[in-house]
Amino acid sequence: HYQKMLKDKGIRQSMSRKGNCLDNACAENFFGLLKTELLYLQEFTSIEHFISELHAYIEWYNTKRIKLKLDGMSPIEYKFAAA
Repeated sequence: HYQKMLKDKGIRQSMSRKGNCLDNACAENFFGLLKTELLYLQEFTSIEHFISELHAYIEWYNTKRIKLKLDGMSPIEYKFAAA
């Protein structure tokens, strides 16, 4: 039913093999970190509060949070260093 609804709306579904989380390891890793570093650490008073904190987390993740796999740089620093 879900796939038919997508097709009727002109939406092309994109998915890999069924049930293989390794196909999307980068996204799985990010969402794991998001839950550990944001979601589980505080209680949100409203959906607006959560959205605000989510935007702040993504900004911090991309510009300030260093990763050893990126030679101790944030993702944005690594991107510019590689260019």
